[in-house]
Amino acid sequence: MFRARARWWLLLVLVLVGGCRCGDDPNLGGASASFRPQAEVVDFGRVLEGTQVRRSLTLVATGRAGVTVEAVTDAPFFVVVSQIVVSGSGTGTVDILFSAGNAPVDGELVLTAGRTTAKVRLTGVGVRPLACVPQGECRESRFDLDSGQCIESPLEDGASCIPGSRCQENGRCQAGVCVGQPRTCDDDNPCTVDSCSPTQGCVTANVACPVPGNPCKVGVCDRNEGCKQVDVADFSPCGAVSCKAAQVCFSGTCRSVTPPDGFVCAPATPCQDEGKCSAGECMRPDAGDLESVFSAELGGAPVAEDGGPVLLVDDGTVYASVCGEDAGCWLAAYTESGLLRYESPYADGGVRTLLAASDAGVVVLAPEALEAYAPRGAGELRWRTSLAFADGGTPEGVPGTGAGRVALTQEGNVLTYVSRSAEPLRSRLIMLSAVDGVPLATGPEEDGGGAARLAVDDTRGAYLYTPWDGRLAFTSWALPEPVMDGGTLFGDALEDGGIASLILEQRGEGVPGGAPSLALASGRLLVGTRAAVDTDGGVLGALDWDAGTRTLSPLAEPVLMTPSGRVGHAFALACDRTDGSPCVDAELRTVLRSFSTDDGKSLSDVDVLPSPLLPGAFHEAALLSRNTVGVLADAALPNGQRQAWLEWIAYGNKLNQCALPGRVEVAGALFAGDLLHVALRRDGVWRLEAYPVGERAEVRGWPQRNASPAGTRRAVP
Repeated sequence: MFRARARWWLLLVLVLVGGCRCGDDPNLGGASASFRPQAEVVDFGRVLEGTQVRRSLTLVATGRAGVTVEAVTDAPFFVVVSQIVVSGSGTGTVDILFSAGNAPVDGELVLTAGRTTAKVRLTGVGVRPLACVPQGECRESRFDLDSGQCIESPLEDGASCIPGSRCQENGRCQAGVCVGQPRTCDDDNPCTVDSCSPTQGCVTANVACPVPGNPCKVGVCDRNEGCKQVDVADFSPCGAVSCKAAQVCFSGTCRSVTPPDGFVCAPATPCQDEGKCSAGECMRPDAGDLESVFSAELGGAPVAEDGGPVLLVDDGTVYASVCGEDAGCWLAAYTESGLLRYESPYADGGVRTLLAASDAGVVVLAPEALEAYAPRGAGELRWRTSLAFADGGTPEGVPGTGAGRVALTQEGNVLTYVSRSAEPLRSRLIMLSAVDGVPLATGPEEDGGGAARLAVDDTRGAYLYTPWDGRLAFTSWALPEPVMDGGTLFGDALEDGGIASLILEQRGEGVPGGAPSLALASGRLLVGTRAAVDTDGGVLGALDWDAGTRTLSPLAEPVLMTPSGRVGHAFALACDRTDGSPCVDAELRTVLRSFSTDDGKSLSDVDVLPSPLLPGAFHEAALLSRNTVGVLADAALPNGQRQAWLEWIAYGNKLNQCALPGRVEVAGALFAGDLLHVALRRDGVWRLEAYPVGERAEVRGWPQRNASPAGTRRAVP
């Protein structure tokens, strides 16, 4: 009996022992080591591109035993710590980073502990922010991540801001307007003229000392003594030079000498070595053709307004307005070494003609409007301003402005004289902002219209010559801040506050019967190719076109003036007949006549066509150093082709001439620095080419047809 009972207890113990589970941890009887994630999806939402966002996921232990969980995921999601300890019956946290790109993305977080694996979906949206630019000075614009839009709001009074004008600094917002303190541009150098441009900031130029009347003296500025006169280098020409007699400087005095053999009677040019006297004759080596600095295809034909510039040059950039047969028209910009900067298509593909260029923009004439394009970057359109006259809201006639009727102030503001074509003819002088083209000032509406000429004197104002009534007028300006709520120049918009008045004051009795021509230098003007006039209106002398044995018909432009304003140069068609009968085209020659502006008397005449036997055409001229005039002209060859020449003329003598290579058709040219830029067609292809001149183009006075290579029609002292 006892033995049977013992076997029963033994069987019970074995069953109990065999059925016991003590868990994964041998030290914790009855505990289970597992986990579960608290969420199936971790959503990071919208996140800015290039930033990271952290989210946390809670892991819950499903038993009383602790457990270590391995966490793994792929980019652009990252686990901060890959091993997470979850305490028994407790929780643990896995931190995940999302590195946002610019698109929606999904990923997966894999969690493993022992034989347990769980997967969690990861999702996020990378958002590329918009470039938010405020529409006003004292406003801020920020990108709203939730809406994906820019949200603009005003800045509080006193907030720091950047004034719209570079002539102000330390800007603070006041009632929504950025108000700054005037910028000081004084460099404490009495030999510089310091000013401030709203678009460029501080601008410094050397003091232009008065040009002495003595050609053997030159004005220089000394920091301690100011402007003074010093002698030019000995043997510098001060008049005509030949091997029979030469006027040269010695110790500050102009003297006439008989040149000895070996005397340099003609300077070297890019195609020919200098000439030297021998037995009373100027002996020169044979001349060759000019060699171009560069030659670049334009891709189309250059276009220009009649009498307007074909090329402009400003700050090392050459501009041309070009039209292709099927490609429309565009503004082309090249470096002075011939590399293409940009080709900016015009919005409607239509024709535009060049007017002027500055750091503020390249101004072109569009149908019934002025436009300005950026001089750098891609040459984008900066502003477009309508020129339409309006009377009761109805446009009348086609507005006209253009070459010679547009000038730029030192700040780049656009001064333009606009006429309408409908009868009765009416005109008005307008100043537009360099920044956005809105009107800053306007003159009264006047009777009459047509070709007129503007010239700007930075220290005084602007001069306007209207040939139809012979008036020479002057205007000055003091501009307020622009206030404009529309884009129309004329009509009610001009009556709004903030538009200044341009008052035109007549200077003297005017110059009736003149051509559309105006040049300005050192307080003197050449008006209408008829008279020399001082800036107060007094006539110094009528230009003498009747002297000599030929009949001269003056050309309107170019008219050039030396920096001193004492000598002017103009061109005319010459006919050898004096009996009053007309010359045929083949008999007409082009003559350069130089004048004294003291009395208008003729100083010299030089035939500028390269060959005295062949008809030709005059294209461009400019003042160069050493009192030289550079001229580009061509001749019609017997076979119908044309040959072009660069010529140098000084003191009534043609010093030399160099041929451009090949047979070419010249559209236009421009002197800038020590280069001649030419738009021409060679072998049926329109090209932009540049040639060395050997001398630098003058920058003072009125050295070009539009005073500067940039076409600004502004006199430089």
